[in-house]
Amino acid sequence: MKKFVAWVLVLVIFAYGWYRFALRPVDSGSDARVPITIEQGMSTSAIAELLESSDIIRSSSAFRLYTRVHGVQNSLQAGKFIFEKGQSVPEVIDALQNGKADEISLTIPEGFTVKDIDALLVEHGLAEEGEAIDCANTCDFSSFEFLPPKEGLAKRGGQLEGYLYPDTYFVNPQEFVTKFFLERLLTTFRNTVLEEYADAIEASPYSLHQIVTMASLVEEETRKADERPMVAGILWKRFEGGVGLGVDATVRYILDKQSSALTTTDLDSSSPYNTRKFRGLPPGPIASPSVKSIEAALNPETSDYWYYLHGTDGQIRYAKTNDEHNENKYKYLR
Repeated sequence: MKKFVAWVLVLVIFAYGWYRFALRPVDSGSDARVPITIEQGMSTSAIAELLESSDIIRSSSAFRLYTRVHGVQNSLQAGKFIFEKGQSVPEVIDALQNGKADEISLTIPEGFTVKDIDALLVEHGLAEEGEAIDCANTCDFSSFEFLPPKEGLAKRGGQLEGYLYPDTYFVNPQEFVTKFFLERLLTTFRNTVLEEYADAIEASPYSLHQIVTMASLVEEETRKADERPMVAGILWKRFEGGVGLGVDATVRYILDKQSSALTTTDLDSSSPYNTRKFRGLPPGPIASPSVKSIEAALNPETSDYWYYLHGTDGQIRYAKTNDEHNENKYKYLR
């Protein structure tokens, strides 16, 4: 009997130790954030399994036990939450009971413009319409020494166009300030692009502004990552050869015409961003390029091609001569 009692005590102590351990944060030293959506009607078990599979909690069993012991299994709310891996189970449950998170996730996709970011902030109720655009043109960003001078750049993006790094950011709506948010994107650009690609940028025959501008053209002109080095090579060759780049995306950018067909009048626009009419690069980037597009601008693929186009089937075709290019148009744009 004494042995039995001893074993029971050992098991109780072990279970209690496991339970206390399972309530601790997955990684107390981490500030990594994970967005989680709790759907309406989800059971406590389903919530626990989702949190465990997302590496937010150590054990779904311990989570369920905690909710039963504290009588909170029916008070967990549906909604969108952002959890940290440094949160304990009690902290996670407290957030789920409040039904809201202190932060929301905000994703800036690759290829976004300042105007797109402005619309995204409005959509999330973080800023007034036009606020980000106005700030890009009038706020003081002189501490970011890599930005180009404002002169000659399109007012729709100002000197920030192309330098606002696309990524997912976590923001507190109650403390949100547009200028501070734009500075975060610029800081991420500095830490990600300028630091990681410092040697390649230094070795390039082109300035940083030329590289970012070219990368933005490549971003808008390609549909797949493996197309980018070839397209970059073609555009740099046309640039070096004094041949017009002929990038329709630059016309669409300056006219804010995203999808409908470009007219003869559009293509005759007198804007310096019109690379169908004027030679050389446009005055500045036309979107925030991805890392892949920046890599392509830094490491273009050499070829005999001078032309490219995407057919109606979505595939890209290259050509060495204008005649071959026209033939591709006839075959693949019908």
